[in-house]
Amino acid sequence: MLYKGLDFGLLVIVGSFFSPLFCFKELKMEKEALIDKVKNVAEPILRSLGLDLFDVVYSGSPKRGALRIFIDKKEGVTLDDCEKVSRYVGHALDVEDPIPHQYTLEVSSPGLDRPLKRKEDFLRFIGKKVKVKTTLPIGNQKVFVGRLADFREETAYLLFDPAGEVQIPFDQIAQARLEVEF
Repeated sequence: MLYKGLDFGLLVIVGSFFSPLFCFKELKMEKEALIDKVKNVAEPILRSLGLDLFDVVYSGSPKRGALRIFIDKKEGVTLDDCEKVSRYVGHALDVEDPIPHQYTLEVSSPGLDRPLKRKEDFLRFIGKKVKVKTTLPIGNQKVFVGRLADFREETAYLLFDPAGEVQIPFDQIAQARLEVEF
Protein backbone atom coordinates (compact mmCIF):
# COMPACT_ATOMS: atom_id res chain seq x y z
CA MET A 1 0.00 0.00 0.00
CA LEU A 2 1.28 3.47 -0.85
CA TYR A 3 0.56 6.40 1.49
CA LYS A 4 0.45 9.88 0.09
CA GLY A 5 0.29 12.95 2.38
CA LEU A 6 -1.62 16.04 1.36
CA ASP A 7 -0.92 19.67 2.29
CA PHE A 8 -4.12 20.11 4.30
CA GLY A 9 -3.54 17.23 6.70
CA LEU A 10 -5.44 14.36 5.06
CA LEU A 11 -3.90 11.03 4.34
CA VAL A 12 -4.99 9.18 1.22
CA ILE A 13 -4.35 5.45 0.96
CA VAL A 14 -3.72 4.70 -2.68
CA GLY A 15 -4.50 1.21 -3.92
CA SER A 16 -7.11 0.36 -1.28
CA PHE A 17 -10.89 0.44 -1.16
CA PHE A 18 -10.81 2.53 2.02
CA SER A 19 -11.40 6.22 1.65
CA PRO A 20 -11.88 8.99 4.21
CA LEU A 21 -15.57 9.11 3.28
CA PHE A 22 -15.90 5.37 3.90
CA CYS A 23 -14.22 5.72 7.30
CA PHE A 24 -16.47 8.64 8.32
CA LYS A 25 -19.58 6.68 7.32
CA GLU A 26 -18.36 3.68 9.35
CA LEU A 27 -17.69 5.87 12.40
CA LYS A 28 -21.10 7.52 12.10
CA MET A 29 -22.83 4.14 11.86
CA GLU A 30 -20.87 2.87 14.89
CA LYS A 31 -21.81 5.98 16.89
CA GLU A 32 -25.49 5.62 15.94
CA ALA A 33 -25.45 1.94 16.96
CA LEU A 34 -23.81 2.84 20.28
CA ILE A 35 -26.43 5.56 20.95
CA ASP A 36 -29.24 3.10 20.14
CA LYS A 37 -27.80 0.59 22.63
CA VAL A 38 -27.57 3.28 25.32
CA LYS A 39 -31.17 4.35 24.64
CA ASN A 40 -32.36 0.74 24.97
CA VAL A 41 -30.66 0.49 28.35
CA ALA A 42 -31.70 3.94 29.64
CA GLU A 43 -35.34 4.26 28.53
CA PRO A 44 -36.89 1.59 30.83
CA ILE A 45 -34.97 2.97 33.81
CA LEU A 46 -36.09 6.52 33.06
CA ARG A 47 -39.72 5.44 32.67
CA SER A 48 -39.58 3.76 36.07
CA LEU A 49 -38.33 7.05 37.55
CA GLY A 50 -41.08 9.09 35.84
CA LEU A 51 -38.64 10.73 33.44
CA ASP A 52 -38.38 11.05 29.67
CA LEU A 53 -35.28 10.49 27.57
CA PHE A 54 -34.77 13.74 25.67
CA ASP A 55 -31.54 12.92 23.85
CA VAL A 56 -28.32 10.91 23.95
CA VAL A 57 -25.09 12.36 22.57
CA TYR A 58 -21.73 10.61 22.33
CA SER A 59 -18.54 12.45 21.47
CA GLY A 60 -14.86 11.76 21.77
CA SER A 61 -12.16 9.54 20.46
CA PRO A 62 -12.13 5.76 20.05
CA LYS A 63 -10.09 5.51 23.29
CA ARG A 64 -12.03 7.90 25.53
CA GLY A 65 -15.36 9.62 25.11
CA ALA A 66 -18.19 11.50 26.74
CA LEU A 67 -21.71 10.12 26.93
CA ARG A 68 -24.34 12.78 27.60
CA ILE A 69 -27.85 11.77 28.54
CA PHE A 70 -30.46 14.53 28.56
CA ILE A 71 -33.54 13.84 30.67
CA ASP A 72 -36.82 15.68 30.98
CA LYS A 73 -40.15 15.79 32.80
CA LYS A 74 -43.07 18.22 32.79
CA GLU A 75 -42.35 19.61 36.25
CA GLY A 76 -38.70 20.18 35.39
CA VAL A 77 -35.60 18.16 36.14
CA THR A 78 -33.96 18.37 39.57
CA LEU A 79 -30.42 17.65 40.65
CA ASP A 80 -31.77 14.59 42.47
CA ASP A 81 -33.21 13.30 39.16
CA CYS A 82 -29.81 13.67 37.48
CA GLU A 83 -28.04 11.90 40.35
CA LYS A 84 -30.49 8.96 40.29
CA VAL A 85 -30.22 8.57 36.53
CA SER A 86 -26.44 8.76 36.67
CA ARG A 87 -26.33 6.08 39.35
CA TYR A 88 -28.95 3.68 37.92
CA VAL A 89 -28.11 4.07 34.22
CA GLY A 90 -24.39 4.06 35.01
CA HIS A 91 -24.71 0.70 36.77
CA ALA A 92 -26.83 -0.73 33.94
CA LEU A 93 -24.30 0.45 31.35
CA ASP A 94 -21.51 -1.17 33.37
CA VAL A 95 -23.41 -4.48 33.15
CA GLU A 96 -24.46 -4.20 29.49
CA ASP A 97 -21.10 -2.67 28.45
CA PRO A 98 -22.19 -1.10 25.13
CA ILE A 99 -19.16 1.22 25.09
CA PRO A 100 -15.95 -0.82 24.72
CA HIS A 101 -13.63 1.84 26.17
CA GLN A 102 -13.43 4.49 28.89
CA TYR A 103 -16.02 7.25 28.87
CA THR A 104 -17.47 9.90 31.12
CA LEU A 105 -21.22 9.80 31.81
CA GLU A 106 -22.96 13.16 32.11
CA VAL A 107 -26.67 13.51 32.91
CA SER A 108 -28.52 16.82 32.63
CA SER A 109 -31.71 18.53 31.52
CA PRO A 110 -31.99 20.00 28.01
CA GLY A 111 -31.84 23.50 29.57
CA LEU A 112 -33.96 26.63 29.38
CA ASP A 113 -33.08 27.15 25.72
CA ARG A 114 -33.73 23.52 24.87
CA PRO A 115 -33.95 22.39 21.27
CA LEU A 116 -37.34 21.42 19.89
CA LYS A 117 -36.77 18.27 17.85
CA ARG A 118 -39.97 16.25 17.88
CA LYS A 119 -43.54 17.20 17.10
CA GLU A 120 -44.35 16.48 20.76
CA ASP A 121 -41.86 19.20 21.78
CA PHE A 122 -43.74 21.77 19.68
CA LEU A 123 -47.08 20.71 21.16
CA ARG A 124 -45.70 20.88 24.71
CA PHE A 125 -44.33 24.41 24.35
CA ILE A 126 -47.25 26.16 22.67
CA GLY A 127 -47.37 29.69 24.05
CA LYS A 128 -43.59 29.92 24.55
CA LYS A 129 -41.14 32.13 22.67
CA VAL A 130 -39.09 30.16 20.12
CA LYS A 131 -36.39 30.66 17.52
CA VAL A 132 -36.81 28.62 14.32
CA LYS A 133 -34.37 28.24 11.43
CA THR A 134 -35.73 26.85 8.19
CA THR A 135 -34.09 24.81 5.45
CA LEU A 136 -35.62 27.02 2.76
CA PRO A 137 -36.55 30.72 2.93
CA ILE A 138 -40.12 31.59 3.78
CA GLY A 139 -40.88 35.09 2.54
CA ASN A 140 -37.14 35.78 1.97
CA GLN A 141 -36.36 34.84 5.58
CA LYS A 142 -34.82 31.73 7.17
CA VAL A 143 -34.71 32.70 10.87
CA PHE A 144 -37.86 33.47 12.87
CA VAL A 145 -38.30 34.47 16.50
CA GLY A 146 -41.83 34.57 17.85
CA ARG A 147 -44.40 33.01 20.11
CA LEU A 148 -45.40 29.44 19.21
CA ALA A 149 -49.15 29.92 18.80
CA ASP A 150 -50.05 26.44 17.62
CA PHE A 151 -48.78 23.23 16.07
CA ARG A 152 -51.23 21.30 13.95
CA GLU A 153 -51.33 19.43 10.67
CA GLU A 154 -47.50 19.17 10.55
CA THR A 155 -47.16 22.98 10.77
CA ALA A 156 -45.82 25.37 13.43
CA TYR A 157 -47.64 28.70 13.73
CA LEU A 158 -45.49 31.57 15.06
CA LEU A 159 -46.81 34.98 16.10
CA PHE A 160 -44.70 38.13 15.76
CA ASP A 161 -45.00 41.70 16.92
CA PRO A 162 -46.98 43.54 15.64
CA ALA A 163 -49.65 40.94 14.91
CA GLY A 164 -47.75 39.02 12.22
CA GLU A 165 -47.92 35.26 11.75
CA VAL A 166 -45.87 32.73 9.84
CA GLN A 167 -46.66 29.10 9.15
CA ILE A 168 -43.64 26.80 9.03
CA PRO A 169 -44.06 23.22 7.80
CA PHE A 170 -42.37 20.76 10.17
CA ASP A 171 -40.32 19.20 7.36
CA GLN A 172 -38.78 22.63 6.60
CA ILE A 173 -37.54 23.22 10.16
CA ALA A 174 -33.76 22.86 10.25
CA GLN A 175 -33.41 23.86 13.90
CA ALA A 176 -35.73 25.15 16.61
CA ARG A 177 -35.21 26.04 20.26
CA LEU A 178 -36.88 27.83 23.12
CA GLU A 179 -35.85 31.41 23.74
CA VAL A 180 -35.12 32.28 27.37
CA GLU A 181 -37.63 34.78 28.73
CA PHE A 182 -36.98 36.87 31.82
